[in-house]
Amino acid sequence: MYKIEIAVDVRHELGESIVWDDRSGELVWVDIHQGTLWRYGSGARLVGHSMPDRIGAVGLRQQAGYVVGLAKSFGLVDPATGRYEAIAKVETELPHTRLNDGRCDRHGNFLCGGINEGGAGKPDSGLYRLSADGAVETLMSGIRCANSTCFSPDGQTLYFSDMPTGEIVRFDYDGAGPLGPARPFHRLSGRPGLPDGSTVDAEGCLWNTIWGGGRIVRYSPEGEILLEIDLPVSNPTCLAFGDADYRTLYITTAFFQLTPEQCLREPLAGAVLKIRTEVEGLPEPRFRG
Repeated sequence: MYKIEIAVDVRHELGESIVWDDRSGELVWVDIHQGTLWRYGSGARLVGHSMPDRIGAVGLRQQAGYVVGLAKSFGLVDPATGRYEAIAKVETELPHTRLNDGRCDRHGNFLCGGINEGGAGKPDSGLYRLSADGAVETLMSGIRCANSTCFSPDGQTLYFSDMPTGEIVRFDYDGAGPLGPARPFHRLSGRPGLPDGSTVDAEGCLWNTIWGGGRIVRYSPEGEILLEIDLPVSNPTCLAFGDADYRTLYITTAFFQLTPEQCLREPLAGAVLKIRTEVEGLPEPRFRG
C-alpha cells in the first residue's frame, strides 16, 4: 500500500510538467491555461511567475533559471525576476495548436511537442528540439497531442506518446541526429485513460500518469506493467522524483474538463500529490543554453 499525501495544497486547473530542482530544493511546475510557472520549496514558500502566454512545459537550465515552452515559443525564465526571454517561435501559422509536453534530454537540449486544440482534430502539430545555441529542429510531425516525453538513464532512448493513440512508443536517440524508427513500448487497453506525462527511475523503468484513468503505472524497460497505484483524482498529469534521496514521487493533477459534480467528488483535483517509493529516481537533466 502506498500512502498518497498532499505535497502542495493548491488547486490548479491544469497543473503539468513537474520537475525537482536539486540545486534549490524546489518543486517547479506549470498551470497551463493560467500561464503561470510555480515554485515550491523550503519553508513551504509558494511562488508564481506569470508568463506572457500559456505555458506547456518547463525544464531546468545548467545556468540559473528555466527553459520553457509557451504556446508558440521557446524561451528562458529568470526565477529572481520572473522575466521571460523569448528564443524562438514555433507553429505561428497554426492558430489552433500550442506547445504542450516537454523535458530536457541528457545531452543538454530541450524537447517539447504540441497539441491540436481545434482544427477538426488534425494531426498537424509536431515534436521540436531546442538546442543550446537556440536552434529549433523538427523531430516529428503529424502529432495531435504530445505527451510522455522522457529518456532512458543512458539518454539513448526517447519515450513519447501521441496521446489519443493510447500508446507509448520509443525511439533510438543521440541528442543530435534524427530519431530512429518508432518501436512499440506499451499500448493502454482494457481500462479507462490515456498516457500523460512520464518520467524514468534509476532502474530504467518508466512511470506514467494516466489522464482520465486516475492512476499511475510503472513499466519495465520492456513495457511490462510492474505496478499500478490508484489515485483520488481522475486526471493526474505529470510526475517527478525528488527530495534528497529521490524516493518521493511528486504528481501534478488537474480539474480541467471535470464537471462541477466531479470536482465535488474529487476535492484534491488540481493539487500536487506525493508518494514515497521503494526505488530511486534520477536527477533532472538540464538545458545547456
